[in-house]
Amino acid sequence: MTEVADVTSETVETEAGTARVTWHPAHKPRLVLAASHGAGGGIEARDLKALAAVLPAHGVTVALVEQPWRVAGKKVAPAPKTLDAGWRGVWPALAEPGLPVISGGRSAGARVACRTAAELGARAVLALSFPLHPPGKPEKSRATELLGAGVPTLVVQGGNDPFGKPEEFPDGDHELVEVPYGDHGLSVPKRADITQDQALAVVTDAVVEWTGSLG
Repeated sequence: MTEVADVTSETVETEAGTARVTWHPAHKPRLVLAASHGAGGGIEARDLKALAAVLPAHGVTVALVEQPWRVAGKKVAPAPKTLDAGWRGVWPALAEPGLPVISGGRSAGARVACRTAAELGARAVLALSFPLHPPGKPEKSRATELLGAGVPTLVVQGGNDPFGKPEEFPDGDHELVEVPYGDHGLSVPKRADITQDQALAVVTDAVVEWTGSLG
């Protein structure tokens, strides 16, 4: 285990290979937010980094999870069932602190969190940039994954996400927060009347408030 300041990293063996968890601990933790990346990037995603920087001060330990395919240096994510297997394999390490665990992720990671939340006993789901459908193919909806999470769910979605704009989402038990002008990576154009920092503040403020309601 390596340590930089109070951030630690550990590897975890799963059926899908070796995963890696980077812990950003809260000093007085009451929850753990476990969040994984999408199919096209890693835990350096802007929203994941922002949450790891902000949430520990609010009693939420953040565990950023790198799926085995990413740790192995591969560029293409495997099939959903393999992603689910990797997440299941990491879960005991995420639950080890003995705190309620919010299952989270961005894009493909959000789908994994929704698919496995009930069976793993997640306290809630945080779905960042949930890919409701492939770009330009709204008929290929993945809404059943989101609606089937079975636990309190917060969706944080860019207003211009080609994988599903906020108004495309079906009604359900989930809450939805829109990041104005945001694309799938929650990046906002320079011409927008909101800065990138302000866009990320929409994300972190919403998650801080939501986690405060979870206990």
